[in-house]
Amino acid sequence: MDWIDIRSDTVTQPTPAMRAAMASAEVGDDVYGDDPTVHALEARAAELVGKQAALFVPTGTFGNQLALFTHCRHGDEVIVGEDSHIVWHEVGAAAVIAGVNLRPVVSWLGELDPDDIRSRIRPDGDIHLPRTGLVCLENAHGNGRALPLAGMQACHAVAKAAGLPVHLDGARLFNAAAALDVDARDIAACADSLMFCLSKGLAAPIGSILAGPADFIEVARKKRKLMGGGWRQAGMLAAAGLLALGEMRQRLGEDHANAKKLAGLLEGQPGITVRRDQLDINMVWFDVAPGVNVAKLMADLTAAGIKANPPEDGVMRLVTHWQIDTAAAERIAATIALSLR
Repeated sequence: MDWIDIRSDTVTQPTPAMRAAMASAEVGDDVYGDDPTVHALEARAAELVGKQAALFVPTGTFGNQLALFTHCRHGDEVIVGEDSHIVWHEVGAAAVIAGVNLRPVVSWLGELDPDDIRSRIRPDGDIHLPRTGLVCLENAHGNGRALPLAGMQACHAVAKAAGLPVHLDGARLFNAAAALDVDARDIAACADSLMFCLSKGLAAPIGSILAGPADFIEVARKKRKLMGGGWRQAGMLAAAGLLALGEMRQRLGEDHANAKKLAGLLEGQPGITVRRDQLDINMVWFDVAPGVNVAKLMADLTAAGIKANPPEDGVMRLVTHWQIDTAAAERIAATIALSLR
């Protein structure tokens, strides 16, 4: 069956151009620093986000945790949004790898209040208190929002006034840039380090980037090796990453448009309430009424060749990507509408 997969943008297949580039990529041993394609990817990534250096890592979680491990000392506290990916979806890795404690801040659909950050920064001089080591932000947020630059800038200013570094989980950084109609460098300027994924909407088969100051990346490179992330002939993967940062980055607006089309088709269907305030990027979030037969809905989607994750706590998410075109969006909406009758 030719499946339509809307579970996530992590399910994207590499494009034909990526497969060709991977087959012909020039490679070397990256632990020795010999892979020219990895070098090219890291240089291009750093340029696109306005940082001195970048490091190719296996996954987004790896990149975030490597950042915490590099910025912090054991026992530090990391101030982070309570609904962030680092808190919810990284298996408690901060405690295991960096040996830090996460100090959550109330999030308003992903936005953090600078005053809340300020109030959680530990003062010096009290023997009982841990050290605050890092502030973490996220944009685009996993809830589908592209967060305004002004709020990020205000949070960054609070951290800088306290002498704290800021790390940005920018897994979908370029989606946020497209939605806000700004350069990705403008978002990245709100953080000392940032991670972004190549393997979500950008469609590379594997890999993420950690970027920041040159001395930070030098330390992170050694710690990447400690974490088991030293690459060998990784140029085949980096070749796909270069295309991800080229043609695939430039077409993300199409995914956003298809998400909005899908949302429009779902609005008004019985038992569905689309969350319009979470429709900035390539995600459609909607509430599913208690009376909806979820088992039937999921079975009908599967029978129609559509892979989707079921609702969680009454909320469902559909994600568009380069393999979900307008016709696919119409087919998804029609299948859901028929199931809900």
